[in-house]
Amino acid sequence: MVETLRCDVAVIGGGTAGISAERAARKNGASTLMIDPEFNGTTCANVGCMPSKLLIAAAKEAHRIGQAGLFGIKVGDMRIDGPAVMRRVRSERDRFARLTRDSIAELPDDVTLRARARFDGPNRLLLDDGRAVEAKSIVIATGSSPALPGPFAELGDRVITSDGVFELEELPRRLAVVGSGAIGLELAQAFARLGVDVALFDKGERMAKIRCPRVHAALRTIIETDMPVHLGVDVSPEADENGVVVRWSGSHSGEAHFDLLLAALGRPPQLDGLDLEKADIELDENGVPLHDRATMRCGESGIFIAGDVASDLPLLHEASHDGAIAGRNAAALPAPIETERHVSFSIVFTDPTTASIGESEADGAVTGHADFSDQGRARVEGRNRGTLTLYAAAPDGRLIGADLVAPAGEHLAHMLAWAIQSGKTASDLLELPFYHPTIEEGLKQALRTICAATPITLPQDQDTGTPPGA
Repeated sequence: MVETLRCDVAVIGGGTAGISAERAARKNGASTLMIDPEFNGTTCANVGCMPSKLLIAAAKEAHRIGQAGLFGIKVGDMRIDGPAVMRRVRSERDRFARLTRDSIAELPDDVTLRARARFDGPNRLLLDDGRAVEAKSIVIATGSSPALPGPFAELGDRVITSDGVFELEELPRRLAVVGSGAIGLELAQAFARLGVDVALFDKGERMAKIRCPRVHAALRTIIETDMPVHLGVDVSPEADENGVVVRWSGSHSGEAHFDLLLAALGRPPQLDGLDLEKADIELDENGVPLHDRATMRCGESGIFIAGDVASDLPLLHEASHDGAIAGRNAAALPAPIETERHVSFSIVFTDPTTASIGESEADGAVTGHADFSDQGRARVEGRNRGTLTLYAAAPDGRLIGADLVAPAGEHLAHMLAWAIQSGKTASDLLELPFYHPTIEEGLKQALRTICAATPITLPQDQDTGTPPGA
């Protein structure tokens, strides 16, 4: 006879979304079980946000030292110790991962189940240890994994993904990066600035899903100072005795040899082995459960979904928010509570930073632009590259979105995301103080353009603003 465990809410997956869902469900009075085969920490700590930022930090420091001559500072020959760089990345990464595992270990003993789960009905799960779980509600939070299509998988040990790149003990000499989304862009620039001969490839024409052509052009110019960029091409890789031969065709064609290929081709949701056909829920054309983002509920069922597996916005803060919404509503079933979602907000940690926020010009907006090539503070610091586009709704100039590649971009992006979510207009922001000289002053140019295009009076004390270059 199968041993059956019972609870109000069962959560499949012990990553960021799963932890958030379990916590929210228990906080709202539900009995919970969280099921994961490893409980090895989160994607962010193990192979995502934190190790990538450690590599980027090393690259940023190398680049900063290399720019010292701009300020009249002479330094000796800089040598990058690849093994030392990667040792620090792994050491600090392991610390972050240990902290996430420690937080899971602090959960009540009767909450976590180390097993793999699959559906045996809308409210029943079978575990690979022979037991079963029956729950009033179930949250799917199984995350994502790197895509590795056949021709790339055939490269064997000559190909790596973001799940394995931080295990490198030495920096490669020549690296092909295929995929110019957030992961590909960040890692390509970081390796290039650590002295690796990098080339970037993508079959698409836009990097990082930047919507504004002006911002994308600025981003491409910046990235091309570090490496050749091949967009609009199909890549055919082939392993040989010395590494990888990459041939490409499309917008242009060519062939080059690399020691290693980094496949940054996206992270599809992990749904294999869940037996979703037994869950009695509707799936989209990619096999992802259809769900309402306001509740994270799948149709009218007692099944919820959260995090990267939902295939909405694969970002940590979104995964955490998904989990909180799903867990609370799983506990509240059959009376789910709709939640207004945060403004969409993504940052790519290139140098300078790339970001997209909210809605775009395609949604019928008034636009304003800011150029940082002669912005005062940026020029003082020798990082005067990039541009920014703001989108605002007519007729009142209410801010609805932004695309940018700009110095201090992660801070500008946060300010703009908060302003957009708060319903602020361009005029509202111009009435606020801007300290001089700061990067933030660069926003004024774009804000004034929006005010000029809408029937809004420009605040009197901001009409003249800071002179160019001041």
